[in-house]
Amino acid sequence: MPKLRVCELFAGVGGFRLGLEKTKGFEVVWSNQWEPSTKTQHASKVYEARFGPKNHSNTDIELVPTDEIPDHDVLVGGFPCQDYSVATTLKNSKGLLGKKGVLWWSIHRILNEKHHKPSYLILENVDRLLKSPSAQRGRDFAIMLKSLGELGYALEWRVINAADYGMPQRRRRVFLVGYHKSTPRFRQLAKTNPEDVLLKEGLFAQAFPCAQRNNTTTSLELHQNLAAISTSFNKDGGLSPFENSGFCINDHVHSIKTAPNFDGAPQPLSAVLSKEEVPKEFYLDKGDLDKWSYLKGAKKEVRSTKAGFTYNYTEGAMVFPDALDKPSRTIITGEGGKSPSRFKHVINTPKGLRRLTPLELERLNTFPDNHTQLEGITDAKRAFFMGNALVVDIVEKIGATLLHLLENETS
Repeated sequence: MPKLRVCELFAGVGGFRLGLEKTKGFEVVWSNQWEPSTKTQHASKVYEARFGPKNHSNTDIELVPTDEIPDHDVLVGGFPCQDYSVATTLKNSKGLLGKKGVLWWSIHRILNEKHHKPSYLILENVDRLLKSPSAQRGRDFAIMLKSLGELGYALEWRVINAADYGMPQRRRRVFLVGYHKSTPRFRQLAKTNPEDVLLKEGLFAQAFPCAQRNNTTTSLELHQNLAAISTSFNKDGGLSPFENSGFCINDHVHSIKTAPNFDGAPQPLSAVLSKEEVPKEFYLDKGDLDKWSYLKGAKKEVRSTKAGFTYNYTEGAMVFPDALDKPSRTIITGEGGKSPSRFKHVINTPKGLRRLTPLELERLNTFPDNHTQLEGITDAKRAFFMGNALVVDIVEKIGATLLHLLENETS
């Protein structure tokens, strides 16, 4: 089977590309990375240093004409989680426009305008997407499912915690895989019982085995148009109807709550620690230990706003230092820098308490060692990259399972 051609959007430092190309069955033919409000495009520089500048775009994707993007078989991207509501306008004959600056609609625009639509989609986002916004929980995800359905796609989704499948970080993200109606895979799924898709036959069920947590299945129909969904979906403010596993085809949505079914050994934080000498700047200053302890500790105190309003503030204690015998907490974008923080990782070593190095953060996301090391890129920026990145091994597993399904499908 020839390699599947990939378009990688919101590429960051190339996590999707690393995962897919490890399978040898994918080839990225065009990529785009643009960081708004940033003069120096650090992530794009790393991407070009690792993969070369050929067919890589460092331009705002909203300004890239669709006809400049080559035809491809698979569109992938970890797009920002934003408010996806739509609006009607008399100036546009199509009647619907995405909010300006909401990058989901750039994906929609490319898929809509491509004459040869990609056969497959692999998308990634934070798991709160399933519950956003707070006033209409699940509305944004419903808009995504409906709009992709109108473009001819069936979709599977799963919230995956990397640590549940033997990876060294507790990082929960929702992944979506789409199949265009022109593919045998779409036609096969249309004939398959939805619960069998979610528990046995689907890509996620095969790549990341799971079991149903209860006997409840949520089913709903997305027959309204996008504008109606935007204004009326879950208007009463109830819980989101979308569970952590789901399937949508021809406006029919089926969703269940699943639990991981993994019999491998968990990988602890200790497994990624560098055996090399760690620079002294990563060790905590003794004069800052009280501040670190306060930020990491439990609190029950009265605080005041700048306007003079007082309120009671409480929060629980965090493990300090971080446990080495369990998968790590989630990396966030503010991981870098020496200033005390509640959320930065701190470990205990024979030489004292220290923060994690960029190399160790890369390993927590299963990136190659020193993938983000480049002249002019600070350690704090490298940590920021990993706070934004996905777990490469998850993408590799998704890609390998997709290839397996395609090799064994019947038309």
